[in-house]
Amino acid sequence: MVQSPEPVNEKSEAKKAGFNTISELSKERVRRAGKNVLGGSSHEDWNNDVGFRVLKIDTSNMADVYYTPNKLKQEDLLGAVDNIKPGRDNPEDLLFQVLVDWGVDLTLPIRSEEIRGKTVFFVNEEPYDLIACFEEGITEDLVKYLAKYEPMRVVFRDNGFVSDAVKINVDQIFRQLSPATDVKSI
Repeated sequence: MVQSPEPVNEKSEAKKAGFNTISELSKERVRRAGKNVLGGSSHEDWNNDVGFRVLKIDTSNMADVYYTPNKLKQEDLLGAVDNIKPGRDNPEDLLFQVLVDWGVDLTLPIRSEEIRGKTVFFVNEEPYDLIACFEEGITEDLVKYLAKYEPMRVVFRDNGFVSDAVKINVDQIFRQLSPATDVKSI
């Protein structure tokens, strides 16, 4: 469902019930429909998942230089060490940025797991469509651990590695342990 945040009519029942926009009302309707479905009979193998995602269209999380490198001047290089816009480094936002950029289905199941002290996102079931970690301090040990899953794609934060050597070795590690994985840094 796609709905812009169009205001409800000021004299409507929705407004009297506390809804300011049609999108707020729509989300509540989906929640109530989910409760109704849970109250009825269902297939015995169904996991009773009636959740849904609400996504909002926004500008990119990436600094403009990421998409327009030809406009970068030499004096701007130090400011481009972190190519993520200030205040836009929320891991879930970065994950959805990557999903959209790579054309990965936004309805796939996503879970996060703490591995070696870092939050790692797994998209879909094994074999994973994507594994993502946007933390800083990524070690070679963590990279090797993730490569064993043999995901279709893996993505890290460009400046998230503990050293330049680890960043350089990421491609080699995946070539050895999971050669079909597409490796990317943002």
